[in-house]
Amino acid sequence: MSRCTPGDKEFVTLFAYPVSTVSQLRLNPLTGRWVTIVAERAMRPTDFATRVPTVESGPTRPCPFCPGNEDASLPTLASVGPDSHWRMRVIPNLFPAFDGDDSLAVRNLGPVHVMAEASGTHEVFVFTRDHKAGIEVFSDQACSEMMVTLKQRLQSHADTDNIRYTQAIVNHGREAGASLSHPHGQLLGLPFVPGEILDEERAFVRFEGGCILCATVEAELASNERVVLATDDAVVVCPWWSGGPYEMLIIPRNHDQHLTDSSDEQVAGVGRAIRDALVHLNEVFTDVAFNLVFHTAPHHHNGAFHWHVHLFPKLTTVAGFERGTGVMINIIPPEQAAEELRRVGAHA
Repeated sequence: MSRCTPGDKEFVTLFAYPVSTVSQLRLNPLTGRWVTIVAERAMRPTDFATRVPTVESGPTRPCPFCPGNEDASLPTLASVGPDSHWRMRVIPNLFPAFDGDDSLAVRNLGPVHVMAEASGTHEVFVFTRDHKAGIEVFSDQACSEMMVTLKQRLQSHADTDNIRYTQAIVNHGREAGASLSHPHGQLLGLPFVPGEILDEERAFVRFEGGCILCATVEAELASNERVVLATDDAVVVCPWWSGGPYEMLIIPRNHDQHLTDSSDEQVAGVGRAIRDALVHLNEVFTDVAFNLVFHTAPHHHNGAFHWHVHLFPKLTTVAGFERGTGVMINIIPPEQAAEELRRVGAHA
């Protein structure tokens, strides 16, 4: 474990490059993919979609995540607080995408047909009793409890033989994939390492200036163009390579490969940074759908990595060009997004 160390000078200089008013291609060093920044399109008032409310529970459909409805879910795997007044709990997903104890066994069913059983685990992390309030209103204690519980579940998954990687996510809003409005996250223990994580691992190995994210922290703090907020534990930026409007990257200050390598105090500090990033976002958009995505090194991998958190607001629609090429088009330059997020945060 170490603190972020200086990156190479060329990387710092690149991140201070002046923003053009014309379209730019910017390389995402974590994935090796290009994104397109098209600033002149940002003035169109129809570019940002309003959030559609998620499904609300009615008289015949009680919310399975609310207090008093615990019998509507499977037995609790972990909880914070006494059973009668829990503050957070982790439960199995009733409709798991991954389930079973078998290791990945690939079968060829034909010249181009390859399959494997979707073994693993799929859990729901109900991180609040409050049906209406999410992470943005958490106290410091709640931020700490959320992140320490997440750390404990990741460690539990790492100790499970057939789980090679755990993807932790929070989907807020129907556009972001949430089917129930009660704030919650999901933990998906996979029998394989996803391609996105493999791409990031390869990028950390390729980068010659030390650690990509340690260098990013240094470069962004030096220019301050894309920094939303900075604390002793984390730096929140709208990354140079943002693929969508108001995208944010939460980078822990300590260079740890796995989230589970960080101390409870350090992950608590990252939790507070996540909360504060959402506060800034909600000051710009009263309520916006988003995906919160945790990236950590695969279980038992000891190569180059620096765990981090992506915050993706769902303000635009992925269209044919993006799906056809894999190249995202971002109509709000990250410099503009960061400036606005900082400004509203100063008055929050």
